[in-house]
Amino acid sequence: MTIDGRMLKELGIGDVEALFADIPKDIRKDRFDLPDGLDEREVVRAIREMLSADLNSEKAPCFLGAGIYDHFIPAAVKSIVMRSEFITAYTPYEAEISQGMLHSMFEYQSLVSELTGMDVVNSSNYDASTALGEAATMCHRILPKKRFLIPEAMSWEKKSVLRNYLRGPGLEAVEYGYDPYTGGLDPVSLAEKMDDNVCGVYAEVPNFFGTIDPAVMRLKEMFPSVPVVIGVDPISLGLLTPPGEYGADIVIGEGQSLGSPMNFGGPLLGIFACRKEHVRKMPGRLIGMTRDNAGERAFCMTLQTREQHIRRSKATSNICTNEALMAVAAAVYLSVVGPKGLEAIAKANISNARNLMTRIDELPGFDAPAFKAYHFNEFVVRTSVRPEKLNKHLARKGIIGGLDLGRHIPRMNEHMLFATTEMHSEEDHDKLIAALREVA
Repeated sequence: MTIDGRMLKELGIGDVEALFADIPKDIRKDRFDLPDGLDEREVVRAIREMLSADLNSEKAPCFLGAGIYDHFIPAAVKSIVMRSEFITAYTPYEAEISQGMLHSMFEYQSLVSELTGMDVVNSSNYDASTALGEAATMCHRILPKKRFLIPEAMSWEKKSVLRNYLRGPGLEAVEYGYDPYTGGLDPVSLAEKMDDNVCGVYAEVPNFFGTIDPAVMRLKEMFPSVPVVIGVDPISLGLLTPPGEYGADIVIGEGQSLGSPMNFGGPLLGIFACRKEHVRKMPGRLIGMTRDNAGERAFCMTLQTREQHIRRSKATSNICTNEALMAVAAAVYLSVVGPKGLEAIAKANISNARNLMTRIDELPGFDAPAFKAYHFNEFVVRTSVRPEKLNKHLARKGIIGGLDLGRHIPRMNEHMLFATTEMHSEEDHDKLIAALREVA
């Protein structure tokens, strides 16, 4: 297939190669090694054989997290979301006709509201990164200042999406540092960056290093006049205090953990919740429960602040679709596991992380966790072996290793971020420890 030069000109790029610039060259193939003249059946068979060489979480224990996690998904989740009334649902343009879809989204909002301790939840955003971008611009609408504070230790992908969001309204993302001992926010650095031109401050629990930072719970107390945005791992809320209880104005998070599989980065689910007093500045749409003209329970779109529904100048966001199916999956997941089930899953994550940290720390050449703090299901490991070399060794042993932090935070070039969840058995940990011992 060729791409017409007019298309490239319209896109503002010089050649087709620029379309694939985001894919590292060392993992690209110039062409598939397939003989000419194969029919479709033969091509499918050949491609499947090639793909069988890939490591994935079904064939190998996966210790890679950093935003996307391997959690167990009850069979009921897939069974329900694959029903035709859900799987075919896009943004309903005559929404009130789709009462079942609106009902499911209302249930999603209610469950996430209870989980986060917030008054209002929208339905929904693409992913945690877009939710953060929307949260920053919403802070600007609440408090019309120009600077939005974010942690230095944060996903590079979130930072990239956030800065794209801020470019339009002319806002600036300013980073505050982290404590080199605990991995939590550095209160001195944060105080230095906080001034009269700040429209909001963002922090995460657990943070990018997997630590549970108690200082985050005092942010609203420290800066009562500035909107506080908290990023969460929703599974951790089975055990941790909901952000609504410690003063968060906006809560965002990645909802993939709630019933959606890992799938090469998507589709994902952006959780977005806020306090009731901010609801008219919230992006997206809000589903409400009401009565129809016969007095029967009914559901309707209560607020729609997207530009496809209202005048562009009045819209809070130009996102014109959402992750409705993933939101349904999250609602089903939370309904199936229930509060006690979610608590048990959260405890299993913490227990597994503590067990694995202890065992890695006992190996010569490894220090785990690198930060002295409470952890959820991720932790940083300091290693005397180059992370790139270590991950190659683990891959040869049939293990998907951790994140090489030095690629994203230069001062941490001897550190890796490992994640473990309820999916890992004692045998999986044994396999990782044995492989690490070989290179220690």
